[in-house]
Amino acid sequence: MNKRTTFLSYGKQSIDESDIEAVVAVLRSPFLTQGPKLGEFEKSVAAYVGAKYAVAFTNGTAALHGACYAAGISAGDEVITTPITFAATSNAVLYCGGTPVFADIDEHTYNIDPKEIKKKITSKTKAIMPVDFTGQPVDLDEIMKIADEHQLVVIEDGAHSLGAIYKGKKIGSQAHMTMFSFHPVKPITTGEGGIITTNSEEYYEKLKRFRSHGISKTLHSVEQGDWYYEMVELGYNYRMTELQAALGLSQIVKLDGFIERRREIARLYNEKLGHLRGIIIPKQLEETESGWHLYSIQLDCEKITKPRKAIFEEMRSLNIGVHVHYIPVYWHPYYRELGYEKGICPKAEEWYQQAMTLPIFPGMMEEDVESVVSALSEVLQ
Repeated sequence: MNKRTTFLSYGKQSIDESDIEAVVAVLRSPFLTQGPKLGEFEKSVAAYVGAKYAVAFTNGTAALHGACYAAGISAGDEVITTPITFAATSNAVLYCGGTPVFADIDEHTYNIDPKEIKKKITSKTKAIMPVDFTGQPVDLDEIMKIADEHQLVVIEDGAHSLGAIYKGKKIGSQAHMTMFSFHPVKPITTGEGGIITTNSEEYYEKLKRFRSHGISKTLHSVEQGDWYYEMVELGYNYRMTELQAALGLSQIVKLDGFIERRREIARLYNEKLGHLRGIIIPKQLEETESGWHLYSIQLDCEKITKPRKAIFEEMRSLNIGVHVHYIPVYWHPYYRELGYEKGICPKAEEWYQQAMTLPIFPGMMEEDVESVVSALSEVLQ
């Protein structure tokens, strides 16, 4: 088998000199935090997705925590979400004292199934937290319809889907709140970072207070002076720095190019893997355009006799950075201790046992794709 000379990661940031210069300019400025770049970055993201407001946070998890807080999630409340996600999604519910309720996925799109959401709604349900897994939008119209019928808040975890499109609109303005992540492997990066977009002024104000200790200017500020502020609720220090915001501003102008390159790579994979025995290529929901944060295949166990672990290890030995996304959240020991049991979402569990993520990021070349496909073909044989 042909081994690559360098390791090809499943994901990687794309940083150029303009990004470096943007960060250096902030280092030379008076503000490293709480300066003008943060507001500029928030406005740029809101404008890009077509939302009225955006509030940036230190990371995507903090942003989800803020969204759950703004939605009023507290002890006794249930939030319906998918088990095929990173643990941060449901952890944010736990941070607020709520209870995550896991609904099964659609076997074709691998996103949360609206029909399964309906089955999980109780008198305690407060919100739905769908996840645009791999960058593919969930069935937003159906989920928003369910939410309207039951007066629920929809917090869309779009950690993977900045730049993705649902029925002609960019993800970020349809749900009550949408979170985007700026971790290095995400569509754009700020090092670490996250943001909530929303059309609700109420949520916008709550999110701003929450990320800054619950502190706000009040009517007393006029009486006391501009220096005066009051802590009106319990918040956190979740503020994004000027360095992060400057990098984000530099990155977002390249986002459409990044997304198009991801789509080109996905098309190449589809063409080259579509007829490979034992490989199920990812399907897409109609009227959507994925951002292709991940390219996740399924290994058809009926046609492949070699265990996934062996395939994974052989690919890694060839310097192909395959990965698996994700372990069903309720399988983690912490969630098992909370009382969650295996078997509650059988389709999600089947997905996990067959899934494997192949490398995809804007900096990949066609020969990189060829090396992945060639290695996978050889390993399967």
